[in-house]
Amino acid sequence: MGAAAAEQQHQHPYVPRDLHLPDYVPCFLSQREIVLPYLVASLLLVTLIWLLSGRCSTITKTDRLLMCWWAFTGLTHIILEGYFAFTPEFYKEKTPHYLAEVWKEYSKSDSRYVSRDAAVVTAEGITAAIEGPACLLAVFAIASRKSYSYILQFAICLGQLYGCLVYFITAYLDGDNFSISPFYYWAYYIGANSPWVVIPNLIAIRSWKKICAAFQAEKKMKTR
Repeated sequence: MGAAAAEQQHQHPYVPRDLHLPDYVPCFLSQREIVLPYLVASLLLVTLIWLLSGRCSTITKTDRLLMCWWAFTGLTHIILEGYFAFTPEFYKEKTPHYLAEVWKEYSKSDSRYVSRDAAVVTAEGITAAIEGPACLLAVFAIASRKSYSYILQFAICLGQLYGCLVYFITAYLDGDNFSISPFYYWAYYIGANSPWVVIPNLIAIRSWKKICAAFQAEKKMKTR
């Protein structure tokens, strides 16, 4: 009876197969029921920010796009990653709680989440507690044309890129074998995370150029 109970505890889809997850509860929602609401909610948020920012004629289209990005990524950090960081037993959730379902699903691409890997939990906790609010502050800074807007965006980008480096490098050093299939590896682990590599790089370059241009302009004024 004891052996049967132990075997039952290992009935999960994650890698490695002998990963110990006592009281694991399988997903209640299908992949479509998990991914589609996230995409729809994200699209609605971006659309709302785009429309609201359009009411101000002094905000350029580029800045409006940046506001959309920072609002989206900020709420993603705070809500999704915050839930993961501060809910260690999400895989035991016995009801179709959407956020728990998200992480049960995503863990199929990276079982370090469901196993509560220390590096992942730390990175996600810092991201949720610091970078999330900072992203929302960036939305306000752009909208109100604050002087610290570019340095703030540059700092957030560095934090996001550092977090991505830690995330990918630690996986590589540990064998990079945490996904149940190539589909989950490329669709979630690589695909879902790539925007936080590509977009922060572009924003960091733009912010760097803006900051340098401001200093050059100030220097020219002083030499006149």
